Amino acid sequence: MLENRSIPACSVIPVLGYPDVGAAVDWLRDAFGFKLRLRIANHRAQMDVGDGAIVVAQRRGAAGEDCHSVMVRVDNVDSHQARALQHGARVLDAPADYPFGERQYTVEDLAGHRWTFSQSIADVDPKDWGGTTS
Repeated sequence: MLENRSIPACSVIPVLGYPDVGAAVDWLRDAFGFKLRLRIANHRAQMDVGDGAIVVAQRRGAAGEDCHSVMVRVDNVDSHQARALQHGARVLDAPADYPFGERQYTVEDLAGHRWTFSQSIADVDPKDWGGTTS
């Protein structure tokens, strides 16, 4: 798997929605000892958790809505999506390339859980797209 400085190296990354990303980062740091890895404007942050990571994201819906998803790094987004579709996954976002060096797609599973699958396609310095490192 290609290494990309713009995404944590771990394979499974929970994405947790909060109404205030900055307050959530501060609380998770203070309460749980998580370390800020990368901040993306005021709507997203990556935090290191031991040898894993989480993403703190701006929650779009009310409490209980759009509060969490899971990001999984894969070797090939397109073949992965084809397999998921064969088994009934519902596409929310088709595969697309992003300036932070990832190709991603998002689906909903049989129980309504959201999954984003991400393939590193370039090693991109977060500063090149507006991310700030801790």
